[in-house]
Parts: sequence; structure tokens; C-alpha cells
Amino acid sequence: MATQSNQPQSIHDFTVKDAKDNDVSLAIYKGKVLLIVNVASQCGLANSNYTELTQLYQKYKDQGFEILAFPCNQFGSQEPGTNEEIQEFVCTRFKAEYPVFDKVEVNGSNAAPIYKYLKSVKGSIFGDGIKWNFSKFLVDKDGQVVDRYASTTSPLSIEKDIKKLLEKV
Repeated sequence: MATQSNQPQSIHDFTVKDAKDNDVSLAIYKGKVLLIVNVASQCGLANSNYTELTQLYQKYKDQGFEILAFPCNQFGSQEPGTNEEIQEFVCTRFKAEYPVFDKVEVNGSNAAPIYKYLKSVKGSIFGDGIKWNFSKFLVDKDGQVVDRYASTTSPLSIEKDIKKLLEKV
């Protein structure tokens, strides 16, 4: 049976840029449960989301949980800073230890390939586009997107779903 090898089969098939412009293969996250989030420092949702993301990360990082944060300036220009400024803000103010990648676009023709994939796998009831900062995608240990959450969904309310995936063998 022939398969289209050029079509990504999972998140693990992607390479993204980190905040220092280095290539990072997401294959390094095989076997981990991922929460992929488009973040913005100046968004009204930043305090609650960053605080709760850090709490989740601290609680589950040793059990195979990872958060992948992708800064995005497409919504209200709420992430205008450089990668260095974003790192400084997230790591200092919110004690984030999870990776914060290169700033990306999540919608439109310049959307990062990983976001095109995420949206194609898990559309929203409002269409495929990301509506605002802090949209969240939950990915299982095999790199499959299992759920999508709105910007207004509290990260802590996703905890039960994360635990369920972490407990799967």
C-alpha cells in the first residue's frame, strides 16, 4: 500500500526554529505528551495562562509532559518583542522552564507549517483559523493531535486530559 511520504504523519515529522534560530526536530519529543500554545506577552490572557502553564509544567514535567510555546504577534500586535525580549519576559516573570520557540504566524499564507498541520488535524467549530492568543493543542506520546482548546480555556482545566494521556502506556 502506497502512502504519501511527503505528508506529515505526526508532530514528530516537523522541524521548527528555537528562539536562537536553531533547527529543532520535534522528534525529540517522541514519548512525551505535548501542549502546543501560541503565546503573547501583552495579551490580557497572559498572566493567567502563563501562571497556569508553569504550574502544569512543574507538576508533570518529570512524568513526560512538555509545553511548546510559540510566540505570535498576529492578534492585536500583543507580542511585538524580539525573541530575546520574549524569553526574558517569560522566563523571568513567569519562571517558565519549557521551550519558547521562534516567533511564528499561525494564520494566513505565512502560517508556520506546524500550525497549518495542527489546524488541518483539529479544526475548530469556528473554522480552522486560530482565533486568538493562547489557543492550545494537546498531543499524545505518538505525536497525534488529540484535542484543541480555545484561548479562554484555563490550562488547569486541561489537567485531567493531560493526566489521562500520561497514564497511557
